[in-house]
Amino acid sequence: MEQRALVLFSGGQDSATCLAWALDRYDYVETVGFDYKQRHGVELEIRQEFVSALRSNFPNWSEKLGRDTMVDISGLADLGETGLTPGVEIRMQENGLPNTFVPGRNLIFFTYASALAYRRECKHIVGGMCETDFSGYPDCRDDTLKALQATINLGMETRFVIETPLMWIDKAATWSMANELGGQTLIELMTEHTHTCYTGDRTIRHDWGYGCGECPACDLRQKGFQSFKS
Repeated sequence: MEQRALVLFSGGQDSATCLAWALDRYDYVETVGFDYKQRHGVELEIRQEFVSALRSNFPNWSEKLGRDTMVDISGLADLGETGLTPGVEIRMQENGLPNTFVPGRNLIFFTYASALAYRRECKHIVGGMCETDFSGYPDCRDDTLKALQATINLGMETRFVIETPLMWIDKAATWSMANELGGQTLIELMTEHTHTCYTGDRTIRHDWGYGCGECPACDLRQKGFQSFKS
């Protein structure tokens, strides 16, 4: 029986690695992206560059890669400003979480993704959430996603499996995973055609990719790359 997967693909390093992971593992893979007025909205443009480059450089994966769906959930930004909203300074909050945490974001992502997966007959829903190198976001935790999987399956009378291949590894290991999946070619595609910087800066090219080099996302990506290369 054909194994089908839907990957939450933002255009960032983590989700791009998960896309390669799914293409290596499953028979058929689709992607879904979400527009929530994020200040780093450039990632929504870069994601198509990555997919095109992936198809060109990995023909075996290209045969498995199906359609992409973009979902507009811009109403999420209307519920309140966060550090991922243009013009808002990135800072820590009194509750101990950075204001880059968007309440409900991943819960909404997976709910929409599961509705799409239901229609596309994709049993596996893949996301790049991680409890190792993360900013303490509660909706990235393994317990949260296990509970969400149970709730979605009860609510839809299905047996979806939420896959999080990066959950217990750090950014250095994420680079290593990409290397194991696609070698130096995939590393170069990740570097050139993914975007992680929270500010959306693609004017500065570092050895680990584009970004401001100062925000928390850039810091994690840079340190992970340096550790991977050492």
